[in-house]
Amino acid sequence: MPQTKIILQCSECDEQNYLTSKNRQNVQDKLELKKFCPVCRKHTVHAEVRLRR
Repeated sequence: MPQTKIILQCSECDEQNYLTSKNRQNVQDKLELKKFCPVCRKHTVHAEVRLRR
């Protein structure tokens, strides 16, 4: 099962806002997406962080 769950964290306020998954066989690098942050109330870059278990 190559799909793994990841958390996207805001680069400005460090709030963890989004939970998603990615295929580690196809995407080797850390995922960075521009998403809306409800804390900052604007679109910011959200980077992948490790999922806590």
